[in-house]
Amino acid sequence: MDEEIIDIVTITGKATGETAKKSEIHKKGLYHNTAHIWFYNSKGEILLQQRAKSKLIYPLLWDVSVAGHIDAGETIKQGALREIKEEIGLVLNEEQLTKIGVFKCFKDYENGFIDNEFHHTFIAELLVKTSKLSPQKEEVEDLKLVSITEFKNLLRNSDKNNHFVASNSKYYKEVVKHIKNKISND
Repeated sequence: MDEEIIDIVTITGKATGETAKKSEIHKKGLYHNTAHIWFYNSKGEILLQQRAKSKLIYPLLWDVSVAGHIDAGETIKQGALREIKEEIGLVLNEEQLTKIGVFKCFKDYENGFIDNEFHHTFIAELLVKTSKLSPQKEEVEDLKLVSITEFKNLLRNSDKNNHFVASNSKYYKEVVKHIKNKISND
């Protein structure tokens, strides 16, 4: 499989018209866009993805339902829909995605990996059972649904329980707030 080519953006998220390979993006710390899609169901449960053990950062921790880089030339929503299909085998349309914001994630890791990402974050209702999903082995170790209460309890103790990426707590809380609002307004 060829390495992904990614559009480079500025520190403010504006397109530069330049592209680079994904490995170069993370080696040099170039700014770029990603899509995060958080799924919830009518019971108020949130779909979590356990990151594959082969991942360079945070292997085996639980995180966003689906996430990935936006390929060069793709719109944010096109990239989001592609990632959903690739990572869990689900086909959606753009109208099923509700954008809740763009979150900056600028981090350097001990292994030399540099994340300078803009997480374009969406929520979407999961209308199928998890048994109907097809996790991509290279990206996804496992999937599970958790209640909002369980999510908050796991998050509250994430610095001790090694469940979530503890440094993302503020982001996770913001996502849960949007999901709760969406459920209560539907």
